[in-house]
Amino acid sequence: MKLFFSAVALLGLGTLMYFYIMFQGPRMQVQPHIRAYQRTMPLPPQGIVPLERDTHAVPQSSEAAGMKNPVPLGQAVLDRGKTYYDYYCVFCHGENGQGDGPVGYSYMPVPADLHAPKIAAMSDGELLRAMLLGIGHEPTLPRVVLPGHRWYLVSYVRTLGRTPRAPAENQGSRVLERGPETR
Repeated sequence: MKLFFSAVALLGLGTLMYFYIMFQGPRMQVQPHIRAYQRTMPLPPQGIVPLERDTHAVPQSSEAAGMKNPVPLGQAVLDRGKTYYDYYCVFCHGENGQGDGPVGYSYMPVPADLHAPKIAAMSDGELLRAMLLGIGHEPTLPRVVLPGHRWYLVSYVRTLGRTPRAPAENQGSRVLERGPETR
């Protein structure tokens, strides 16, 4: 009998503690959920002049057709262009520019083959515009590719269009590696 009263007393004490904590005990403070874009930015200090950002913006279609590459072609330019290509482009377009890079396999449609006649027929400005804007899935490259690197990339991509393509055996393996959904 003593055990029964002890159990009832413990149960009653547990119930009292539960209600005390629920209604009187420590509670978290309610904090508003403010996302970063909802915050009010502080005003800049007096006398600050904002920096002009898009001094090398993407050219419009109409002006891109007439643009020429201002970087004089030479081996040093091509070497820099290859360095920038390896940094920005090789993951999607592949080592030889055939659109067979390791990341490019995940895109539908696959990245452009830079050996294609369509690419060779573009003016320098059109090629620059196409490189920066891409089609659909390409990342926003105007914010990624530094303005000082862009024309070097155009020069290097031009040389890719003049080099022979990789052997045909590599082309057939591309479909097999992608899986049954592309057949």
